[in-house]
Amino acid sequence: MKFHPIHIDPASGIRLPERMNNPFCYEPHPLCIMACKELQEKIAQHDDWREEIDRGKMFGVLIVEKPQKDGEATELQTGYIAAYSGQIGGRSDWSGFVPAVFDYLKPDGYFKKHESDISDINVAIHDLQNDERMKQIKTEIDYQKARWQRDIDAYQLQMKTAKAQRDARRKAGNLSEEEKAEMVRESQFMKAQLRRLKKERDRKIDIEEEYDRNQKAIRYLKQLRKELSDSLQRWLFGKFSMLNPQGDRKNLLEIFKDTAAKIPPAGSGECCEPKLLQYAYSHGYRPLQMAMFWWGESPKEEIRHHLNFYPACNGKCKPILQWMLPEAACSRTEEYKAELKTIYEDEQIAVICKPAGMLSVPGKNGVESVYSIMRSRMPEATGPLIVHRLDMSTSGLMVIAKTEFAYHRLQQQFAARQVEKRYVAVVGCQDKAAADRMAQEGTISLPLMPDYMDRPRQIVSHEHGKEAVTEYRVLARIDDTHLRLALWPKTGRTHQLRVHCAHSEGLHAPIVGDPLYGNEPAKRLMLHAESISFEHPLTGKKICLEEMISI
Repeated sequence: MKFHPIHIDPASGIRLPERMNNPFCYEPHPLCIMACKELQEKIAQHDDWREEIDRGKMFGVLIVEKPQKDGEATELQTGYIAAYSGQIGGRSDWSGFVPAVFDYLKPDGYFKKHESDISDINVAIHDLQNDERMKQIKTEIDYQKARWQRDIDAYQLQMKTAKAQRDARRKAGNLSEEEKAEMVRESQFMKAQLRRLKKERDRKIDIEEEYDRNQKAIRYLKQLRKELSDSLQRWLFGKFSMLNPQGDRKNLLEIFKDTAAKIPPAGSGECCEPKLLQYAYSHGYRPLQMAMFWWGESPKEEIRHHLNFYPACNGKCKPILQWMLPEAACSRTEEYKAELKTIYEDEQIAVICKPAGMLSVPGKNGVESVYSIMRSRMPEATGPLIVHRLDMSTSGLMVIAKTEFAYHRLQQQFAARQVEKRYVAVVGCQDKAAADRMAQEGTISLPLMPDYMDRPRQIVSHEHGKEAVTEYRVLARIDDTHLRLALWPKTGRTHQLRVHCAHSEGLHAPIVGDPLYGNEPAKRLMLHAESISFEHPLTGKKICLEEMISI
């Protein structure tokens, strides 16, 4: 059964939502929480694939209204449908969950047949690359080339010595014409001999031709594999025919053609959100609210915690959901209205306190930002104004450069890591024991890089990430699971403090109110830049400013 009825106790005070939520920015509705708890109990009973999902899997629910006939009248029954991302156990048709938008895993189907052809090519490439004779030939070729190069290097050194001797004789003078001619002949002979040595080095030995044939075959198979893979991927994306509320259809190629990437990323259409909406539309259900949660171990790079709720991804889901959901559901929250307070100001600089929810610089939708406000307040300013940024959700102190001179001097200080900033944050631990275990102070060093499939989210990557270092100190214990921290970023990576707090290799305690990396809702992100210290760009005097607030 795909549809799971929900009984709403009238005494609970839970009401049906009036409109669909925004899957990219939401607080789970009480009905979603009820549905997820019921689903989690069912998941825990699936011993046949429990080991697989315990390694990490995203699940989702969609609260719907299902029309059902009662005589002549049609009544609406409230319930939920459930989905998991991708496959479990190589299947997308487990009982109790909605199926894939397009099931390409049928053993005798087009996809599996052509996937098998590509797998055969992979085997052929592997065999050619690991052929023992070819390895021996390559070793011999490298040895011969290296030997010739050593001979050439030695001969070039000999030529250099001979030239130095000739130059010394010329400088000494008293050379006969015959001696001069002999030195010219010696120089010409040595240059010709060097050319012969290089030509001999570059001459292919017999075994090299056999090796070249091997490499040519590998290059051909790799190109063939790419062409077949691209063709199969295009075929697959064309089969994902996505519905919208009006019953119109677009395949993934059509949906993504106007995006920056132009083509869908691998795995598009296989996340929970599009699967749930596709099933609802195709069965006449009315979508009400959705929520997605993570089950199992935390990944090494992304921030995912067991049973925490997460928004839809931007890379794969956003273009699809903008087609599948009403425009209102994919709209961002309204512009945040709050005063931009000036803490300090002179002819060169100003320091302001940015409220949570305000952009540092103008965004795509033209809402008010620190830059736009300060530009209107300071029409005489000649500098770029914005020296550094704070995340939209973060409040706190920002330095404004009113002149070009001040901007460049401050930029130099930031680049040299001479600017000191202190943040205060409230974090939520998993339980009391986790809060008890947290060291009173320490240093977090986790390299960060953008999640290119889900910007602006950042991930930890020890291989490709940039250095990111944060020092912290516990300021107070708020209750069993919540702590107030002081944070000192020693580098300035995007979302650095948020990731370092939330990641399992960091504090494993997300900042409260963080919709990207946490799970605990709040009126705002509980992160505030409360102090900043730097040298005045003109006078060189140390400036230390604080703006403490209650969070």
